[in-house]
Amino acid sequence: MVAIGLALSGCSLHDEHDLKVLVIGDSAAQFVEHGRWPLAAQLVHAATTEGLVSLDSEGRIIPALADRWIVTDDGQSYIFRLRDGNWPDGPAISGESIRQALHQALVGLEHTPLALDLDDIEDIRAMAGRVVEIRLRRPMPDFLQLLAQPELGLMHHGLGAGPMALQSSAGPAPARAPDLALTRSGDPALARDDTVALLTPIPPEKRGLPAVPGWAGSVHRLVLRGMDGGAAVANFAAGQADIVLGGTLLDWPRTSRTTLGAAKPRIDPVSGLFGFAVTRPAASAPTGLLGDPALREAIAMAVDRDALAAAVAFPGWITTTRVVPPGTADDSGQVDARWDGVSLADRRKTAAQRIRAWTEHYHLTASLRIALPPGPGADLLFDRLTQDLAAISVSVTRVPEDAAAELRLVDVVARYPREAWFLDELSCTGERLACSPAADAFVARARAAADAATAAGLYAQGEATLTQENVYIPIGVPIRWSLVARDGAGFATNRWGLHALIALATGDR
Repeated sequence: MVAIGLALSGCSLHDEHDLKVLVIGDSAAQFVEHGRWPLAAQLVHAATTEGLVSLDSEGRIIPALADRWIVTDDGQSYIFRLRDGNWPDGPAISGESIRQALHQALVGLEHTPLALDLDDIEDIRAMAGRVVEIRLRRPMPDFLQLLAQPELGLMHHGLGAGPMALQSSAGPAPARAPDLALTRSGDPALARDDTVALLTPIPPEKRGLPAVPGWAGSVHRLVLRGMDGGAAVANFAAGQADIVLGGTLLDWPRTSRTTLGAAKPRIDPVSGLFGFAVTRPAASAPTGLLGDPALREAIAMAVDRDALAAAVAFPGWITTTRVVPPGTADDSGQVDARWDGVSLADRRKTAAQRIRAWTEHYHLTASLRIALPPGPGADLLFDRLTQDLAAISVSVTRVPEDAAAELRLVDVVARYPREAWFLDELSCTGERLACSPAADAFVARARAAADAATAAGLYAQGEATLTQENVYIPIGVPIRWSLVARDGAGFATNRWGLHALIALATGDR
């Protein structure tokens, strides 16, 4: 596993009793543009390291390195009592070691949207013995959810404390820190057919927890392999895998084209961003087709989201014209769906007029390059966009993800269900995608607001500003699905699209 520095090539170490898990490879571009590790790296890091808290199979907050905590009445201080136990290299898990590890983890997140989400951490204090306090500048309702993110798995001298251990022919090995330099270079790392990780649950008593009688006889060693979607679904259909994780729209059509027996896709009810971002060069070129917000809006107006939803045929898929999808927890209702009451034909008429004015003024042909990853779902998406944009006299060319393009696919699951997450993801922290400094300014003011009503109004202004800039074209919410064989013990769908490997290995829900 190149991304975490502990790859095991070949499958000779596993046997028929192991639980075989395939993870469909993530887009390397999502890390470059959104600072999020590939899914397999997230899952392995979450299995071999722990944060102060963690997520169970249903996506709920559970104790991890901290066995309990309190929150002060003002919501600005979280005091964690750490569990008994030691780091893999011997020292006790202490308040001071946690303070250092958490600081190191935060430094590693610099210049990512997650760093913006955590920006209200004011201080981390080691208190007596096994106690650590985190002070916030202002209350953060989703703070524990953020601490449970895989990237906040903590290390001591580069080693994680379980709950699982990576295993080699020489036996279990503690997890080492991710090699993000390799991942940042664009290598999808864990999304490769020759990548195999063997993970073994660590006995509870070796993690400072009470012993569980008969525990060893009820757990499975887990074999995790990164694989492209076509191979993953084919392997599952052939009975060569117990679980497939990481399904997206890109490979969704395979589930209906492949005989899966009694298995049905298990759908995670996620939220997040699924649409197209304008690249920074395209948005900054005044004479380019996407150099004007009105022309960018013309592209967004032409998309027939209902026709796309019908073609995708994903149960309950929610399409949207808003940056923040309907139903988000703190949506103030101050931003409406776009072009409400305007027919698709009328939208396209307006869009075509704008495109025609541009082509006549510059004596150029209206064309766009769209960067998309491979997969039958991406083929379907591109075919629909080709038809939609042809209706306003714009031709499109599909290019690989790493090629120069005017539009890039964004497909990212929300880490927590609030407006701030969506606006942070589309903020100016990245280097390649267009953004709105004015929208970022509203978000900064919202975070510093004295009351919830003022904050809600400022977040709404931030979304409205981002919408007017048209640097992101919303399509819908992300699509996430899995395939599960055997009895499915330890697996549950959840709103974050993250499935704890330890729960799969132990059968715990």
